[in-house]
Amino acid sequence: MWTGLARCLSRVKPGLHGLRLLQKATRAGHLPVQDPVAPGVSRWHQTAAAPLPEGVNSRIRRVRALDGERLVSVQWEDGSSSLYPFVWLRDNCQCPHCFLRSARARSLLLTELDVDTGVDRVLLTEPTKVSVIWPDQHISEFDADWLKKRCFSPSARQKQQMELFLNDRHYWGSELQIPTASFEEVLTDDKAAYAWLAALRRVGIVYLKGAPVEQGQVARLSERIGYLRLTFYGHTWQVQDKADANNVAYTSGKLSLHTDYPALHYPPGVQFLHCIRQAQAGGESEVVDGFHAANRLRAENPEAFRILTSLRVDFTDTGADYCDFSVQSKNCIIDVDCDGQVVRINYNNATRDSVLDVPLDQVQPFYSALKAFVELMCRPESTVTYHMKPGDVVTFDNWRLLHGRRSYVSGPGDKRHLEGAYLDWDEVMSRLRILERAIRGES
Repeated sequence: MWTGLARCLSRVKPGLHGLRLLQKATRAGHLPVQDPVAPGVSRWHQTAAAPLPEGVNSRIRRVRALDGERLVSVQWEDGSSSLYPFVWLRDNCQCPHCFLRSARARSLLLTELDVDTGVDRVLLTEPTKVSVIWPDQHISEFDADWLKKRCFSPSARQKQQMELFLNDRHYWGSELQIPTASFEEVLTDDKAAYAWLAALRRVGIVYLKGAPVEQGQVARLSERIGYLRLTFYGHTWQVQDKADANNVAYTSGKLSLHTDYPALHYPPGVQFLHCIRQAQAGGESEVVDGFHAANRLRAENPEAFRILTSLRVDFTDTGADYCDFSVQSKNCIIDVDCDGQVVRINYNNATRDSVLDVPLDQVQPFYSALKAFVELMCRPESTVTYHMKPGDVVTFDNWRLLHGRRSYVSGPGDKRHLEGAYLDWDEVMSRLRILERAIRGES
C-alpha cells in the first residue's frame, strides 16, 4: 500500500543505512527536484571525503595542533582532512565531568569555559581515538566517527544539516500524484511510518487510506508520532456546517486557499483531516505547493516577493470554542530564512485583519503583491484537486501547503463531517529521527 511513497523517498537523505533499507523495501523510483537554489545561497567548492561503507569506522592517520590558528588538524586515512577549533573541542569534551551521558547533555558551564584556551598536547592514542590534553591537564578523548560527523567543512556541514532536518523538497504543481499509504500499516510498521513521514516532509502531503469511519482516528494517528497540538479549537475539531459558525470552515461555502492559524505567531506545522462523512455534492479539496508558488513569484515578480517577505501583516481570530479566545499576530505572508529559502507561508484571507500596520504609501503595493501571489497560486497548473471518501485521512504540511474546499450540499441529518487535528513539526521530526534509528538498529 505504501509503494506510492517510494517514489517520494528517492531523494530524501536520511542516514545512509536507513535510506538503503527503505529503498530496498519499497523499490524506490525517482522524482525530479524542480526549483533552483535561492539567490544568495552559498555555493561551496570544498568537498568532504566519500562516506565509508556501513560497518567501517573512520580511521585517522595523523593529528597535530596548529597553535597559531587555535585548531586541531586531523588527517584521515582516506586522504581527507578536517580542522577543529580548540574552543569547540574543549566545549564538547565527552568526559563524565563535562558531559552527562544519561541525558546526552553538556554539563560543562559556559562560565567555566576558557574561550581562548590553548592545548598542551594532542595525541593519536589509536587510529580511532584522539586525546587532547589541556593546559590544566584535563583530558578530552574523541572518537574518530564522532569527529568526522562534525567536520566543519561546508560540504560536511550541509550533509549533516540535511540528515538532521530533511530539507530536500520535491516541488510540484497540478501534475502531482499524491503519495498514498495504508492507515493501519503506518500505525503498526516502522518502515511504513518512516516512509509516510519522510514523504510528508519532502512532498508536503500524504494520503492515508482505510481508517475506521468514526471519530478518534486522528488522535490514534498522532500517538504514532507523539501528541496533538492543543489550540483554541480543541485537541481535535469537527468540520461540519453549523449555525452561527465561529469559523468559516464550519460552513458549506467555498474556502479559498489558505494556511491554518496565521493568527498565531507559531502556527501548527502539520494538519490531519479524516473524512467520516462526505457531502452529497461538492466538497472537493484543493491544495497548492506554497513553497513552489513563492519561488515562482520570486522569479516572475521579484518586487512582489520582496514586499511579501518584508512587510508584517496583522491577523486576528476571536471567539469561543475549547475556551474563549482573542488572538492577534503579525506575520509576513512569506517567511524566508537567512539564506533566502522559503520556510513558511502565512496566509488566510478570512483572518487577515482590517488593521494593516504599514506606512500609507505601502498599502497599494502590498495589495498588488498579495493579489499577484494569490493569482499565481490559483492558476490551474498550480492546483491539485481531490475528493475525500469516508475512511480517507489527508496529512499535510501546514507551513507549506495552502488548502481550500469547494462549496458543497449536504442532506438533512447527513452533514459532511471531517475530523481534524494539528501537530508541530518539532514532534514530527523527532519521530522521524527515532524511526530512522530504529530501522538502522541503533539505540
